[in-house]
Amino acid sequence: MALVNPRVTFGMIVLNGEPFLRYNLRALYRFAHEIIVVEGPAPAAASIVTPDGHSTDGTLDTLREFKQNEDPDDKVTIVTAEDEGYPNGFWPGEKDEMSEAYARRATGDYLWQVDVDEFYKPEDMRAVIQILVEDADITAMSFKTFSFWGGFDYTVDGWYLRRGAAIYHRLFRWGPGYHYVTHRPPTVHDPDGHDLRSLRWIGGHELSGRGIALYHYSLVFPKQVVDKCEYYGNAAWARRAKAQQWAQNVFLNLQRPYRVHNVYDYLSWLERFEGEHPPQIEALRADIRSGRLTIDLRPTEDIERYLRSPAYCLGRAVLKLSEPFDRRLRPWWRRLLRVMRDPLGSGRALRLRVARFLGRRL
Repeated sequence: MALVNPRVTFGMIVLNGEPFLRYNLRALYRFAHEIIVVEGPAPAAASIVTPDGHSTDGTLDTLREFKQNEDPDDKVTIVTAEDEGYPNGFWPGEKDEMSEAYARRATGDYLWQVDVDEFYKPEDMRAVIQILVEDADITAMSFKTFSFWGGFDYTVDGWYLRRGAAIYHRLFRWGPGYHYVTHRPPTVHDPDGHDLRSLRWIGGHELSGRGIALYHYSLVFPKQVVDKCEYYGNAAWARRAKAQQWAQNVFLNLQRPYRVHNVYDYLSWLERFEGEHPPQIEALRADIRSGRLTIDLRPTEDIERYLRSPAYCLGRAVLKLSEPFDRRLRPWWRRLLRVMRDPLGSGRALRLRVARFLGRRL
């Protein structure tokens, strides 16, 4: 039976969430049954937090101010590591425990995971809720993203994003017996142990076809990006030992214009964004322009030079056209390189077979 007014719990984990936090909470508030915000660091983020394990930019103060001044319906719950029995302020693991903390408290019919720099247009959120009203069998939804880079007028695209990373798993059915299993990728099981994305899952491409998208402002401000790369460089799961180097050489100085995504093992490029932003992002931009909000911005002259360059536009077009071929051939190239680099095993055997064949032919 369809739910006439499905209750949506928004779950957010946040560390150093300024300047986005208050704008994101305002964007979610009207659609929320509740908003549960989990603040604090995983161990790999120790270098970008206070000694007692909290954000350095006043995120926790912003949360408390919002709770006091902008939460008339008592929708917002703030959770820190101390509330879960970790007195040093640090969450164990790498964000699974933080996501589980908001999931355990969730009382809605659906659990919608949101990062602090992720925004939706209100008409898209209304459309999502209407889809849930009309189809009670839906168990999960994913969203295709616009990923912003260096400012609000540019997006990043590339091979990594085109191979699935631009699709974010974000919305899940929820209720008694449901279990948040893992943060990477976000995975929820029903009471029978079924992965909700194995049931009635609406994928990101389908929602994108309906004009519904996620606007991801993850690579916009210098401090934001430097902090992220500090964390990624220390997190074992990320395997990005050169993340800080990428932040300095590429994000801040654009020395490699075809490696602009922070998963820098893959080719990527910049595009000009021609669409409209969600209203709360426009509110944030207005506050920056007026001086009500002070934050360092990345200069954009170098970005503009590349976007106006015919050579860059040609290179970008070539990468777009060649990505499907690389996707198909990459496993074979990797296998061949692995074989040829093995001096005592199958690589040597292969070379001997080739030598014998050529010897017979000669």
